[in-house]
Amino acid sequence: MLPDLLRTHPNLEGLNVTTPYKGSVIAYLHETDAIAYEIGAVNCISIKSGHITGYNTDATGFEQSLNPLLQPQHTQALVLGNGGASRAVVYVLKQLGITFQQVSRDKDADGLTYDEITHGIIKEHTIIINTTTLGMYPDINAAPPIPYEAIGPQHLLYDLIYNPEETEFLAQGRSRGAVTKNGFEMLQLQAEASWDIWTGNK
Repeated sequence: MLPDLLRTHPNLEGLNVTTPYKGSVIAYLHETDAIAYEIGAVNCISIKSGHITGYNTDATGFEQSLNPLLQPQHTQALVLGNGGASRAVVYVLKQLGITFQQVSRDKDADGLTYDEITHGIIKEHTIIINTTTLGMYPDINAAPPIPYEAIGPQHLLYDLIYNPEETEFLAQGRSRGAVTKNGFEMLQLQAEASWDIWTGNK
């Protein structure tokens, strides 16, 4: 638990938070910044004179990594997964004015299930972002169950996973001419943004 960690390491000035604690850790903070509050998830914590503040630098990293890849046809996105990792992605898509649909195994009011994903939906949504753990090492042969045959060169596939470097999801897209990107740069960029927070450069 965070309180125990801070008691054990009283000189700690910052730390990163990973899945599945990005939401639950908020209860132990004194405040969150506006972005983390809207997202509802914290991955960066700063501690100044005992005051604990939460931030979300995942959003910063994802936006900076995604932006250079965007083309005029990239106006609609499918976000695969609706867990904590998807929250920063959805926030960024909203900021960029990209409409999106979330996809999950279970039906909810706002999203689609994988069974509902048709060729037409794939063709309309030229950005597809995997926020699930499907395909992560060691289960590298797994992939989200979507109709990959509908993917073409107009698509951009982004996977938050970076181990392996190319997931089955990305390999399926690359083989059909899509632009693909894994989450390693996002990881680096969020770390740099966290460092700026800890060192007072933000």
